[in-house]
Amino acid sequence: MNFIINREALLTPLQQIVSVIEKRQTMPILSNVLLVIEDNRLILTGTDLEIQIVAKIEIGTATSGAITVPARKFLDICRLLPSGAEIKFEQEDDKVKILSNRSRFSLSCLPADNYPEFAESEFEHQFFINAGKFKRALEKTTFCMANQDVRYYLNGLLLHISNSKLKLVASDGHRLSIYEDQLDQATGYEARIILPRKGVLELVRLLDDPDAELRIEFSGNNIRIFIKNLVFSAKLVDSKYPDFSKVFQQSFFNQIHIQKQSLKEALTRVAILSNEKFKGVTLDIVPDSLRISTHNPEHDEAEEELFIEYTGEPLSIAFNAQYLLDAVSNLDSELAVLTIASNASTCFIDEPNDTSYKFIVMPMRL
Repeated sequence: MNFIINREALLTPLQQIVSVIEKRQTMPILSNVLLVIEDNRLILTGTDLEIQIVAKIEIGTATSGAITVPARKFLDICRLLPSGAEIKFEQEDDKVKILSNRSRFSLSCLPADNYPEFAESEFEHQFFINAGKFKRALEKTTFCMANQDVRYYLNGLLLHISNSKLKLVASDGHRLSIYEDQLDQATGYEARIILPRKGVLELVRLLDDPDAELRIEFSGNNIRIFIKNLVFSAKLVDSKYPDFSKVFQQSFFNQIHIQKQSLKEALTRVAILSNEKFKGVTLDIVPDSLRISTHNPEHDEAEEELFIEYTGEPLSIAFNAQYLLDAVSNLDSELAVLTIASNASTCFIDEPNDTSYKFIVMPMRL
């Protein structure tokens, strides 16, 4: 296979693909990117067998063929060539030559026949969504996903489609975020799937054009997303997401309204002296006043007092400061609304006029 391509046309798709490829592989060929030329198109494929990204680039005249090249070396060569450079690619048996101006590189390759096929079942469902809308939904929830939890359904993100409603849910067992939105077209079905953590993080990165239209197909085992000239595929988490609806079915104290920025700044300052491991802060709430305090094993103490809008009985509750900060940082409004369950088991954080986004955090025992 031989072809000539401009550095800029190759670099972005190659960077997107290489991020999926793990540095340490059980199979050496998985460290490579698959290059296929057919119908004057260059098709690049990278996978770790759980996630796969395929990029298609239109090129001029080329000799068809297929080969796999070391992904990171190929990327580094392309990245370090000058802007606008023409790259000439020539295959000779199990080596490829990369030529550009006065630069010459020769890479050892592995045959394309040995490249593993990404197993996909037949896709039963599909829907369309704007990339900007989907990215916003992901960004509002992904930070709550667990990382390497034994309850492996938590190491991912629940995607729930109910006709024209879209709901995304993520939780690590200590906090939970829910984002709801409407699809432009009714789907006519109800389905729940769990996207794997790594796949979700890759997706957020790939959705760089807010105006793009996505086509999303999925079955019980796989999801496939068409993003302009890219095709993203992932194996789904084979599990059932726990029913979290009970958390809404309880009585609550009156709502607490507080300026988002003031709360954020106060939490950041007080957290400096919190226990480094647990990041615990205590919230003492009385009508119109919130006191945030903490202490640590070195006997340091911090305290801040804020004005709030609250009428009701006094209460005291402790939280992980970072969890509260993550939630408050994801609110778009100037005002944060805190609603604490009357048995002090949970705290809801949301916006006064927007019910599409909710964050729930469990208290700590200090």
